[in-house]
Amino acid sequence: MKPRLFLMILMGLAFLSTSGCAGTKVKRVPVEKTVDLSGRWNDTDSRLVSEEMILDSLKRPWINHFVEKTQKDPVIIVGSVANRSHEHIDAQVFTKDLEQSLLNSGKVKIVASSQERLGVREERGAQQEGYTDPDTIKARGKELGADFMLIGSINSIKDEAKGKYAILYQVNLELVDLTSNEKVWIGQKELKKIVEKSKFSL
Repeated sequence: MKPRLFLMILMGLAFLSTSGCAGTKVKRVPVEKTVDLSGRWNDTDSRLVSEEMILDSLKRPWINHFVEKTQKDPVIIVGSVANRSHEHIDAQVFTKDLEQSLLNSGKVKIVASSQERLGVREERGAQQEGYTDPDTIKARGKELGADFMLIGSINSIKDEAKGKYAILYQVNLELVDLTSNEKVWIGQKELKKIVEKSKFSL
């Protein structure tokens, strides 16, 4: 075999080997596993913060006062959680974690958000058009009204110098009585992360 041909074959094999190693690698991990790649707010932060803050809220006096007065579990609607941080955060993921933590507590009832109710009302209206079995039609005017609304914000402060930075996340939540506008519970949770960037990182 000619040296030039042999060299070309070796180069081709080396290219194929290199390109094969450069492919995307995917590894499946348990959903509950903490994965912190960038240091930014992530799904673990959302889940842990929601669980801790809801647990705190349900230990406070407001819930016992309400149950003693009305003899029923409070009905809560989760309103908007404003993202006032320096990065993009999907606040809907956090609000769903809040709803899940509240519902799983077994101490309160949760009603659909204003956006979700539009779809529910459209379906209820469609049931009135004569196509649905009359025994299964859901009547209008039977929606469960919320007693309280949960609202809040996600805030952050970032301090950075020489490839190292610290991020402080502060989550504020407030539970508001829909009859009186009284704030019956205010909660605050802070998370701090320190991230060091390698000189070779992108």
